Amino acid sequence: MALRILHVGKFFPPYRGGMEVFLADLIHEQRRQGIDAHALVHGDPELDDPPWLERVPVQFNLVYAPIAMGFRSALGRAIERIQPDVLHLHLPNNSALWALTLPIARRVPWVIHWHSDVVVSNIKWSVALAYMLYRPFEQALLERAQQVFATSPPYLEASNALRTWRSKCAIVPLGLDLRKLPASVALRSDQGWRPQTELRLLSIGRLTYYKGFETLIHAVSALPGVELLIAGEGELNKSLTELIRQHTPIGSTPAIRLIGPVSEEEKHALLAQCDVFCLASRERTEAFGIVLLEAMLHGKPCLITDLHGSGMPWIVAQAHCGLHIPFEDIDAWRTGIARLKHDQSLRQRLGQAGQRALHRHFSIGPCERGIARHYSGLAPHTRRPQLRNDLLVVISTHNNESDIAHLIRRVHSLVQAHVIVVDNRSTDATCHLAEKNGARVLRPLLSMTSWGSLQTGIRYAQIQGFSAVVTIDAESKYEVEELPKFLEARHQADMVIAHFKIPESFIRRMTWNWFRWLTGFWHADFVSGFRIYNRRAMEVAASAEATLLDYQDLGTLLLIRRKGLRIMEVSLSMHTPKLDRSKIFLSWANALRYVVFTSLLSVAHMKDKGRGK
Repeated sequence: MALRILHVGKFFPPYRGGMEVFLADLIHEQRRQGIDAHALVHGDPELDDPPWLERVPVQFNLVYAPIAMGFRSALGRAIERIQPDVLHLHLPNNSALWALTLPIARRVPWVIHWHSDVVVSNIKWSVALAYMLYRPFEQALLERAQQVFATSPPYLEASNALRTWRSKCAIVPLGLDLRKLPASVALRSDQGWRPQTELRLLSIGRLTYYKGFETLIHAVSALPGVELLIAGEGELNKSLTELIRQHTPIGSTPAIRLIGPVSEEEKHALLAQCDVFCLASRERTEAFGIVLLEAMLHGKPCLITDLHGSGMPWIVAQAHCGLHIPFEDIDAWRTGIARLKHDQSLRQRLGQAGQRALHRHFSIGPCERGIARHYSGLAPHTRRPQLRNDLLVVISTHNNESDIAHLIRRVHSLVQAHVIVVDNRSTDATCHLAEKNGARVLRPLLSMTSWGSLQTGIRYAQIQGFSAVVTIDAESKYEVEELPKFLEARHQADMVIAHFKIPESFIRRMTWNWFRWLTGFWHADFVSGFRIYNRRAMEVAASAEATLLDYQDLGTLLLIRRKGLRIMEVSLSMHTPKLDRSKIFLSWANALRYVVFTSLLSVAHMKDKGRGK
């Protein structure tokens, strides 16, 4: 049985925040690794939400806590439906407290991900007052949990809330999915730095009391040639705007600008273009700082508050990626900024060290594996698929005895890969020759389409834990020679499609142009069976929906895109002649029938997407 996990989180992207970025990265990695992970969070449902994500609408907020009246019943229904092996609660989160009141929840092992203490704030008295009511229930959750994940040693050491429960705590640093870096976008004119700026500073976060933006404004306003952009929204927008105005001489252009909320793409564009990233947080509510990992991803040095008990200084010290600034010391901030302004080589060394550390210690892979080890002790009856880093090549055949031996031998000589042959009821020596040349042969009992055969191979790869699968039609002798070049693109997208440039009939060109206009896909070839699928794409291609489509081409592309996965096309060279079936298959009658069918499919897909299905 595959491991089933139900995460109970606060929010989920597109809601912005480090806790939300991590939860999304963790679930996507768990699902890539064969774990059946689900999430229950606050928020209004989104049209593109996957089936494993449920959002519960929020009626109002009380002291930064979302109040969702339907969360308790939604949690009970989710546990009953999913039957999770482990309940993974992400705290702080007031709605996670409902688990204490549900008998069905108490029958499931719990783990708690301790993202942050609810800090008894010296700045915000309302938070301190609310925590007096929250703490008894928080401690009851900790008592009931079998395992607690803390994100850094300093945070665990300084946490009063966890002090009683140290024996059940484990250190699992947060991680970032390094494969999801968005494509760069052009920033609006009001989002960039002035051309004459000598040092471009960036800070990102909710405009709230513990982020310390006031300290940055005081420090930067007195530094010539330095400009600071602050991205985010929050309750301090007006007061920070006024503070900037007070520190800007009359008739001068402000050295600090609030640019408001930004999209994921805009955030990464800002990180790519800045010189230094600053995080001046002044309370341990800033427990880790996922945004520091995002800055390290772009090779940017980090200036952070040396905040006792926070994970921020620990990350920067482990990564050697920045400078620590004494707590709320404005002069020290000015000194640190000036040092980096005048020492470009230091900025470069710190940025490069951060990139190296991110790949070694703070990617989502080690984090997911650390968590999975603890899951296994709580749900011993389940198994986590033992994933393999090797490649599987799937060849679909039917009476191909003249070609099959050559294809298998060429695969083995060109790449390191396992080969399976999915035989569609051959009556010649195809299966015997395939086994003789080192391939494993699968023989479905029923006659199948070409897509059905390839899908059988994809399901085999998924079950056996292969990291990627390449599909080939046995009649396509020209494809196998391009395997090495084709595989160079396997890490750039979830699914890669090969295109071989050949003369096309007028009917095919007309049909393809119609598909491009209808779907927004601008591929050169919609029916190429020479494809690479990674783990996420395998899951879609092996689904019941993909089976019902009975086509590997346009329908599967629509499904892959609907799941938010990346598709790319690679142009390859011809080595042996390709049979041009366009004149055979795409007669006017067949072309019309194919266009009508796929057009209806596309329209149905768009309607389902509009309904949030």
